[in-house]
Parts: sequence; structure tokens; C-alpha cells
Amino acid sequence: MTEIARIMTTASRPLVVALAYDGLCTFEFGVAVEIFGLPRPELGENWYRFAVASVDDGELRATGGIRIVADGGFALLEQADTIVIPGWRGADAPVPQALCEALRQAHQCGCRLMSICSGVFVLAASGLLNGRQATTHWRYTDELQRRFPAVQVVENVLYVGDDGLMTSAGSAAGIDLCLHVVRSDFGLDAANSVARRLVVQPHRDGSQTQQLERPVARSRESERLGQLFDWLHAHLAEPHTLESLAQRVGMSPRTLLRRFQEATGVTPARWLLDERLQRVQQALTDSRLSVEHIAANNGFGTTSALRHHFQQRFALSPQAFRKKFTQVAK
Repeated sequence: MTEIARIMTTASRPLVVALAYDGLCTFEFGVAVEIFGLPRPELGENWYRFAVASVDDGELRATGGIRIVADGGFALLEQADTIVIPGWRGADAPVPQALCEALRQAHQCGCRLMSICSGVFVLAASGLLNGRQATTHWRYTDELQRRFPAVQVVENVLYVGDDGLMTSAGSAAGIDLCLHVVRSDFGLDAANSVARRLVVQPHRDGSQTQQLERPVARSRESERLGQLFDWLHAHLAEPHTLESLAQRVGMSPRTLLRRFQEATGVTPARWLLDERLQRVQQALTDSRLSVEHIAANNGFGTTSALRHHFQQRFALSPQAFRKKFTQVAK
């Protein structure tokens, strides 16, 4: 049995196909392999199938002297549930028309398409991003907008997407997007399990900034901020103000605000909201507590406050989220 035939015979599991080409960006390709391609028996029998589809004939050389042997060609795209486009070989490198047509056909048939870093130039060349929001590495946003004016380029976010078309910024932002996909397909526990294996944060919101002014705080401040994060994780349900947090770490409110944003890319208030919403997601899928109890246990005070923030962030009510992802988890 050929590799393509083997892949196509296990149709009950979603098939993720990563593109490979001569001049392949190794890191972004590796992200797709790591998250979608590794066997994960601990997550059940319905985990993804994975295959690699070649864009070019002949030898495929990747960055770092690596050679790639693909599972097949464009025929795999016809069977895919998700197609991953790693960083393209160059922002100005032409995209084969046959690839553009194959991607358009796949999307028309309901396939989800996602790009990492400069892979967005492939999606843009296909015309699928016209009139849609898209992002890429901050180095390429101006070039993307210049070459494809019909695309609504969103600068300095980690990932954006809708209607089965998703794009991410460079390198590590591809991990964030892939984890977002896992969370959508298999629920929070699965995404958290994969994140633990990767030793990365289980969730960074797509709107978070790409560029942090100083990701690592000064040595003494780093220790104090680390202790503050640990304490906040243990006391998320309590009320906090910038002034109370500043007093706890022995900084002025202005200094704490500046250092906090330099380290995380967001304000303390936004960080607290993100963490609380993540705890709420976990509680909705892992417990039978009422929404009222979950709101009180996670610092929202009232059910209406929780519903407001939850709907704003996830475009779902807490009850709808619980129903959707509890069913996924089963």
C-alpha cells in the first residue's frame, strides 16, 4: 500500500497536510510537524493524521542543509481537512499557479487553510485573502500590503483568521496559532497537554503584540515580577488594582505598569482578564459548576460581567462554550 493510500484509508481522523517546497523554512515546518504530526496516544484515537505534500518536483532542500521526502503531491490537498503553509521561500518569490488553484479548490471544499510567517504570501497570491484580515511577521507587513492591497493587513498581532483562513506572525506565533487550532478541534485539555509537552504557554490571545520592548526584565525586577505572577495565579479571584500590585512588589504604580508591559506586552488589567478567562474556560469544560459559581470563583464578581467579557473575547456565551467544548472533549 502506498503512503498516500494509507493516509486516505483512515478517514475518521482529521488530516493535516503541511506543504513542503525547495527552500523550505525549517522552523515553521517543524512547528506543524511537532504539533500535528507527532503521535499522541494519550489524547485518544481521533488525533490528527499528518502528511507532507510537495509543491515542487525533485529534491526539496530546507534551511540548514536538510532534505525533505514528501508523502505525495497536490492529490493530498484534495483529502486534507487542514492545510499548513510554512514560511514561503521569499516574499518576492513567485507562487506556482497550480498551487494557488489547489488551495482555492481545497478551501471551496471546506478545507481550513493556515499560514505561518511569510506563508501568508502564498495565501495572498491565491486571492483567498482579498477583503479579509491577515497578518505576518512584522518585517513583512509593509511588503504584504504593497503587493496585495486588497488584503486587510493587521500589524503587530500574533494571529488572525476567520472562515477557515488563518494567518500568523513569525516563528513562535505559529505555535500559538497551531495551539489555537488544537483548542478549537479537541478542547482545552488537549491544547494544554500539547503545550506542556512543548513547554510553552498554553494560550496567548491572537491580538497580543508581536514585539515586546524588553521581554526580559532587569534582574532584580525580574525576580519580583516572577514572584508577583506566582502570587497572582494563586489569587486570581481576589480584586486587584495597579496600586495594590505595585505596593506588593515595592514599585511605584507607574514603574510597575511600564515593567509589566515590557515583560508581557499587556497591562496588568489585561493580563488578569486573560488569565481569568482561561480559568473560566477550564472550569466550564472540566466541572459542573454553575456559571454563577464560576464567575465568583474567578474574580468576575457578577455573572453579567463574566458573560460580557466572555462574549466579547470568544463570540460565544459561557453556556454555548460549555456545550460545544464538552461535546468535543467526549
